[in-house]
Amino acid sequence: MTARAWMAGIATLALVAPPVASAQVAASRPAAALPSVESLADRYVAQGRAPGIAVAIGGPGDTRFVAKGTLSEGGAPVTPDSLWRVYSMTKPITAMAAMMLIEDGKMRLDQPVSDFLPAFAKMRVLTDPEHSLASRPAARPITIRHLLTHTAGLGYSIVTKGPLLHEYERLGILPGAINPKVEAEMARVRPKSLAEFADRLATLPLIADPGSTWSYSVSLDLMGRVIEVASGMPFERFLQTRMFGPLGMTSTYWQVPADQAGRLATNYVFVGDRAVPFDPAATSIFLRPPSFPYGGAGLVMSARDYDRFLHMLQNRGTLDGTRVLKPETVALAMSDLLPAGVRFGGVDASTGGTNAPKMGFGAGGSVYLEDTPGGLGKGTYGWGGAAGTLAFVDPAHQLRGTVMVNYFPADRWPLRADLTRAVLADLRR
Repeated sequence: MTARAWMAGIATLALVAPPVASAQVAASRPAAALPSVESLADRYVAQGRAPGIAVAIGGPGDTRFVAKGTLSEGGAPVTPDSLWRVYSMTKPITAMAAMMLIEDGKMRLDQPVSDFLPAFAKMRVLTDPEHSLASRPAARPITIRHLLTHTAGLGYSIVTKGPLLHEYERLGILPGAINPKVEAEMARVRPKSLAEFADRLATLPLIADPGSTWSYSVSLDLMGRVIEVASGMPFERFLQTRMFGPLGMTSTYWQVPADQAGRLATNYVFVGDRAVPFDPAATSIFLRPPSFPYGGAGLVMSARDYDRFLHMLQNRGTLDGTRVLKPETVALAMSDLLPAGVRFGGVDASTGGTNAPKMGFGAGGSVYLEDTPGGLGKGTYGWGGAAGTLAFVDPAHQLRGTVMVNYFPADRWPLRADLTRAVLADLRR
C-alpha cells in the first residue's frame, strides 16, 4: 500500500471533545475520585476498543489520573507516564513556542513570513486546483497569524486533492511518521531538514489567498522553521530550552530513547471490528530519528506531560512557580485569531474530528466563542490527534483534560461523547 493511501485514510487531526464539564459543577474541580471515568476506561478495555487508556483531568491545582489496560495486547500496564503518539496535539505546542517569540519581540503576529524565509515573498495561488497547477500572484503575503490559524493557503497531503497533492507527494511534503513500512517509502522523497522542507514548500502554489479561508495544513510544520530562524537555534532545542525543560516535561520525545521503549504504546488500526497492530512498540518508527522535527505531528508524550502543558496554559503561563509565558500572551494565544471574515466550522468526522458549538481558532487550536449549556465555557482551547488522543483547557472553569489512546481512525469509537458523560457525572458528585 502506498504512503498516499495511508495518509489519505489516516487524518492527522481530531478536534477536542464536545462539552465535557459544567459551570454548575462546583468550580469545575475534579472529584477526589473519578468513578465514571474509571468505568469508561474499564469498558473500553474490556470491549476491546483499546488495549489501554490514560486520562488526566485537572482542576486549579491538582490532577487526577485514570490508567487502565495495557500498552499492547498482553503488554505492560498503562500508567500516567506511558508514552503515546499525540500526532496533531503537537500543533498547540509548536504554536505556543511561536507565541514565546512574539512575546520576546522577535516576531509579530501580523509579520510576513518572508521576513524570516525570503523564499515565501512571492507566493502564487492556484486558479484551477482540480485540474492544473495554473496560478496567479497571491493577493497578500503569508503572515505568522496565518500559520498559527491554518489560513495561510498551504495544503496537507491528508486533505489536498488534484495536481497539487501529487506535487506535495513528489517533493516529500509529508511531515509525519506512521510505521517503518510506510516510512521506507516516505523517507526516500522527504526533505532531510526543516530548512529544506521550507524551501521546497515555498516552490508550490497555494490553494487560496492567505487570510481568506480556513484549511487544515502543514503550517505548524513550517512554523518550526520560522522558529529556528527567529530564535537562532534548532526548533527542537528551542522547545527543550524554553518549554519542556522549564515545565518539567521529562517524557516528551521526537525520538523515544531505546531505554524508554518499554513505556511506549503500540498503535493499532481497526480493520472492521478487529484491531491490528500497525506500529508495534518494539519496532516503532518513533524509536528512530525523524527526517526533521515535525511541528505538526511529531511528538510522543505521556498523559502527565501533556497535562503539565495544559496546566501551564490554565495558569496563564506559569507552572510550579516557573513562568514560561506572560498571562496576556496566553490570553492572546487562546483567543480567536482568525483573520477578519474567516470562519472555522470544525472538521469532518472522517478526519477524526467532530463538530462543536460556535468556534474560532487560536494559536494552533480551536477556541469556543460562547458558553455551552451544561458544558465547557467560552474560551475553551484545545485540539486532538489522529490516533485518538484528546486535549482541552477551559480557563473560565479552571478545568483541563487529556485522553491518551493509540488507534486509527481516531473516530472509530465515540470517545469524545463518552468522555463528556463520564466527566460530567463525576464532577456532579
